[in-house]
Amino acid sequence: MAEFEQLIKERRSAINFLPDNPISKKELNEIFEMVKFGPTAFNLQHANYIVVTDPAVKERIKVAANGQYKVHSASAVIIVTGNKNAYKDAARIYEGLLMLGIVNKQEFDYQVEDTTSLYTTRGEDFQHDEAIRNGSLSAMMFMLAAKEKGWDTCPMIGFDSDEVREILSIDDEQEVVLMITIGKEKVSSRNPRGYRKPVNEFVRFV
Repeated sequence: MAEFEQLIKERRSAINFLPDNPISKKELNEIFEMVKFGPTAFNLQHANYIVVTDPAVKERIKVAANGQYKVHSASAVIIVTGNKNAYKDAARIYEGLLMLGIVNKQEFDYQVEDTTSLYTTRGEDFQHDEAIRNGSLSAMMFMLAAKEKGWDTCPMIGFDSDEVREILSIDDEQEVVLMITIGKEKVSSRNPRGYRKPVNEFVRFV
């Protein structure tokens, strides 16, 4: 428990990174192996990740991010997207429960229909919001998992999402949620932690 508390308190949004600290695909996959256990509505797993390590592509992303230097100095730039049509994959995702005998065919069909009906009935705005909600949940899990593995991160919204979409050929069904830079923090550039509200200012018990 103390280790988790320490992890939470030590995670910071890194404003700059030490150069020449490559992160391997193996290390990234170890992080994603933890990310996949994050919570997601109806287990639809809306979140998708695009990992940018190619220096030339990173520089194009930097331009789209208003020239922010941390995009350049980061070991990788992660684009988090959320699938607005994730509900269409419900049958494939739930199929394992049917194969294992955890649900019968009638229960399986009901579960698929119930999930699909919810998303189609509530419409495109709900599908968009669900992509953002679930992508954001997953992104937080990514940042905590990265910190546990010794990597620092910074979530970013200061970029032109349309430009990023074009650079990375992101499908229309994917909503661009946020950008995460990852690397080894240049601690000498770190600012003091900003003011945090006391609990009684943001929690109400009823």
